[in-house]
Amino acid sequence: MARPSVPPAPPDRGPEPPAGPAADWPRVARLDAERVTEGLFRATGVRLLVLGPFAGGQVGAARVRWPDGRPAVLKWRPGVAVAAFRRGPLAVLEALRATGYPAPATELLARVDDAVVMVQELLPGSEVARLDGGLLTRVLGLNAAQADVLAGRPEVPSVNLHLAADGPGFCLHEPLRRHSRRSLVLADWIAEVAAEHPDDLLPGDDAVHFDFHPGNLLAAGGALTGVVDWDGAARGDRALDLVTLRFGLHGQEPGPGVVDRLDAVLAGLPAGTLRRCWAHMSLRMVDWAIRHHTPSDVDHWLDLAERRTG
Repeated sequence: MARPSVPPAPPDRGPEPPAGPAADWPRVARLDAERVTEGLFRATGVRLLVLGPFAGGQVGAARVRWPDGRPAVLKWRPGVAVAAFRRGPLAVLEALRATGYPAPATELLARVDDAVVMVQELLPGSEVARLDGGLLTRVLGLNAAQADVLAGRPEVPSVNLHLAADGPGFCLHEPLRRHSRRSLVLADWIAEVAAEHPDDLLPGDDAVHFDFHPGNLLAAGGALTGVVDWDGAARGDRALDLVTLRFGLHGQEPGPGVVDRLDAVLAGLPAGTLRRCWAHMSLRMVDWAIRHHTPSDVDHWLDLAERRTG
């Protein structure tokens, strides 16, 4: 997610546990578009022109151009096998596109070094800068359209919430335990939620985007034109995408009543589902802020996480 505006720091909450500097924690590698396109050329013979990065991404995508002049999006996911990507995120994306869902087509997929590299359709529209009530209605409609899309597709892997063990480069637990007293309390709550649900896989047959925030929603003329960045897509419960959207609005200035309306939708979810999804996003955003951003950013995400940990 793009770095949000940061609220004031909270009052002192007592002594802090020992904390190592942010540099002690591993950081996620970022896309080197020139290097990746060279590798793609060696693997496929296709020469793409790099036009530049997209704004706002934490790891990044790049604008590229096909030899015939068509614009496209270069995506890169290290440490993933092509077969696994086809069985997971790409299968989710194709299942949704078959229903008319506005998601990009994948035009080229190849392995470059240890990474999956894909070239996707550049959808019309621009990133949603301010989610108003009308757009929220359309977003909730898209989320509803994700229901049961993967019924009968047991081969598609389920979302792993990583509440009991570290994720692959994100959702790390130890940074929360070492950063501050507040983050340690959050880590203990996450462990409590994990103990309530020993299986870290999120049940369900819905298509789950996994990073469903305004920066991945495209709009033009008041209409939603697409949802992008499906690299983490999997099977599960679309409720996770609604919780992700709520985190994505934190620190932004959406239209009047948007946050209250979304909070009301979340309040109507099954309590156990909401608790697990909230724990996942709290872990994900606080850990990422500890390792990639500033202490103020960490406090920003803790402020939101703590709203539902009581």
